Amino acid sequence: MCSFFYAFSLGLLMSSCLPGCFSYNNVHYLDHGDIVNFKPKLSIRELRIFCYLGKPKYIIHIWQSVVLQINHFTDDYNQYEGPSPEAVEKEFFENKYSWSVNNIFSTKQKSIKLNPFNTSCIGIDSKDPYTVHLNIIRIDFWKLLLLGVGVLLFISAGKLSTNTLFHYICGVSLGICASCLILIYFVSRIFPRKPLMYGVLGCGWTIVIYVVQILWDNMRTIIANYKSYVIWYTVITGIISFILCYRWGPVENPRTKNLIKWTLQVLGLLSIFFSSHFQEAAMGQIVILLISYNLPKKWVAARKLIGKKKKFPPKVKLLSNDAYYEQGVRETAKALEELREYCSSPKCNQWKTALKIKDVKRFASFIEGNSHLSDEEILEYETSVQGELTDDEESDFTDEEESF
Repeated sequence: MCSFFYAFSLGLLMSSCLPGCFSYNNVHYLDHGDIVNFKPKLSIRELRIFCYLGKPKYIIHIWQSVVLQINHFTDDYNQYEGPSPEAVEKEFFENKYSWSVNNIFSTKQKSIKLNPFNTSCIGIDSKDPYTVHLNIIRIDFWKLLLLGVGVLLFISAGKLSTNTLFHYICGVSLGICASCLILIYFVSRIFPRKPLMYGVLGCGWTIVIYVVQILWDNMRTIIANYKSYVIWYTVITGIISFILCYRWGPVENPRTKNLIKWTLQVLGLLSIFFSSHFQEAAMGQIVILLISYNLPKKWVAARKLIGKKKKFPPKVKLLSNDAYYEQGVRETAKALEELREYCSSPKCNQWKTALKIKDVKRFASFIEGNSHLSDEEILEYETSVQGELTDDEESDFTDEEESF
């Protein structure tokens, strides 16, 4: 009886001595590559706090990750997290000297990802030796992969929402995951349907979380030990889901396709947002993606055309003599026809124009479709052209004789 009162008094004394009783000599500030080896002397449980001071936010640190690795030999330890040593210490005393079951269901992670830009502290309460190692990953390729998947998912959402193969893959995947509800239904049939039992199930969420955590932590072990059962269960539920998807066919309603498209785009944006602890930069990437995605297609096509012209300018092609002559004849005939149409239209005042020219009869003949040149002008032009050609031939012949 006396020992009980002594233990009770000691518990009250310890609970009253909260943050002030803690020694800050047990706080370790770590940086990249630091390793701390803890070896207890008297096998007494002791709290050690390991903190990482965040660094300023720069754009080059957008995909940076900070990992705290814990190597414990017995897994007999308690883990506490907080933004400062005081917060970790407070959580430690609340869980240690209070009537709470949170300490029983506390999570333990061997690899803890910390925020690179904020101060983060991890407290470890153990009596066994362990090692803590801090590693800073300059460029985390998993974050880059998450960013790439988010961008591709957002851009390809419209095509995926109308793709039949994508519908079947999603249908089979959802069928396999939803088949677990059947197991939950059969398990619920085992429990007696009494109000007390429902109250226990409703209030015992901590136990459920603890069981789910154990299953999640030991998922690899379960798959390794019951590999054949897992494979057969997945194959059977996948076949059933495929049959149901084939029976009902892919989605054809436009509104349903729009809902699928918007859902994929939201998932893509969330993937981009959670691809970095630098939330401002992540939001900037999302804004840039939204603006570029909603740009008018005319602007995008014009920009591509301008860039193509700058990179590959069109080659200048010179005309030959025959092509130059044909082009001159064609353009001259076109211009004369346009002039003839204008003179025949109400826009042209023929009488006023007739007063300005000398030969009114020739003007009227041109409007009616006759040639704009007279026979004398044609003969004079041909004579001058032949004379020029003769002079050129004589000069060429003289040059040849001089060369000989």
